[in-house]
Amino acid sequence: MRNMVEKVTSADGTHIAFERFGDGQPVIVAGGATCDRAMTRPLAEQLAQHFTVFNYDRRGRGDSGDTVPYAVEREIEDIAALIAEAGGSAFVYGHSSGAGLVLHAAAHGLPITKLALHDPPYGPDSEEERRAAREYGEKLKTILSENRRSDAIELFFRLVGMPQEMIDGMRHSPRWAGLEEIAPTLAYDSEVMGDISRGGTVPTGLADRVTPTALVLVGGKSPAFMIDTGRQLADAMPNGRHSVLEGQAHDAAPEALVPVLVEFFNNR
Repeated sequence: MRNMVEKVTSADGTHIAFERFGDGQPVIVAGGATCDRAMTRPLAEQLAQHFTVFNYDRRGRGDSGDTVPYAVEREIEDIAALIAEAGGSAFVYGHSSGAGLVLHAAAHGLPITKLALHDPPYGPDSEEERRAAREYGEKLKTILSENRRSDAIELFFRLVGMPQEMIDGMRHSPRWAGLEEIAPTLAYDSEVMGDISRGGTVPTGLADRVTPTALVLVGGKSPAFMIDTGRQLADAMPNGRHSVLEGQAHDAAPEALVPVLVEFFNNR
C-alpha cells in the first residue's frame, strides 16, 4: 500500500492531487462539501483491502490546484483525468455533494463501470424547499464575493443543521483555518447540487442519461427527505437501485459502508 501524493493534470491544466492505495480494480473516491482527501482516507484505506483506491482532493482543496472561473464540467474533467490514470475505466464512489458530482460525470458519459452515490443531499420538490435552496445559493455567492469566508462556512453549517454553539466552538478550533481555505469550494458544491438552477431537487434529466449500474445508498438515520429523494434518484436511472444502511447517519462508518460497496462493485 502506498500513500504518497501523486498528481494528474486535468484538461484545463489544473493539477489534481491524489493518493493511491491497494491493488485490484480501480475505485475513485469523491468527497463532499468541506472535505479533502484526509476526510475520506479512512474509507479509502479500508476499501484498499479489496481495490486500488484513488483518494483525491477535489479542485480548490488540499494539494489540488484550482482555475477560475469554476464550472461543473471542470470537475468532470478532473474525474476523467483520474480514470485515465487508473487505466481507462473505474468504479466511482461519491459521498454527499460528491455523489452529485459523480452523477454529473456518469451522465456526461465518462467510462465509469459502476457508480455508488452515498447520501446525495437533494431536497424535496416543494416550493418552500426550492426557494430555501435558491436563497442559500444566492446568499453564499454574495458572501464569497465579499471574501467573508468564515461567514460562508457558518452559513453552510447552519444549512446542514449544526447547532450554533457547536459552530461557535469550531470557530476557535484549529480546523477552522483549514475550512476558511476551502470555503470558496462551497459554491462549487452548491452549483453541483443545482441549488440556484433547480432549487436543489433531484436532477432527473441527468439521471436518465446514466447508463452504468448505479447504487444509491442512504443512511437509515439520515433525514427522511434524503431517503425519499435517494429513492427518487435511483428510480430515475435506467439501472439504478436503492439501499438503506441501517443504523448509519450521513457520515457512515467505513466498517458498515465498505462491505456494501465491495459486494456491489464485485457482483456482475
